[in-house]
Amino acid sequence: MAAKPRHARVEDVHELALRMPHAKVEYGPRGNPIYQVGGKSFVFFRIPRPDAVDPRTGERYTDVIVFWVPSESDKRAMVQDAASPFFTTPHFDGHPSILLRASMVGDLTLQELIEVVQDAWLARASPTRAAAWLGGHLAPST
Repeated sequence: MAAKPRHARVEDVHELALRMPHAKVEYGPRGNPIYQVGGKSFVFFRIPRPDAVDPRTGERYTDVIVFWVPSESDKRAMVQDAASPFFTTPHFDGHPSILLRASMVGDLTLQELIEVVQDAWLARASPTRAAAWLGGHLAPST
């Protein structure tokens, strides 16, 4: 009998981002972590902004995480899926990223979060770094 997939945790976001090759963490002016590869952010914890609010209360979300995505079509697929915890705001129109509230990370399995973080890193890493990493992670064909 297969084990039930583990739900992701916010701590997993930090661990997974730092585990990616050449990743480092910088901190924004309010101490918010910003994970970068080659000086480009790929995952960051956003400070509260007026564009991300609770639709019922109008209060600003204080726990938004931004993940880069490979393309606009990937973004659309992720935010248009009714079962997905990902969202976007008009501020991010045309920006290749998706948003996720930290309080909703548990709606993802660990494997789903791994894929999101890896895709975010691949979207921002240099072609050389991305190719090297992918070369070590793709199963050999038989």
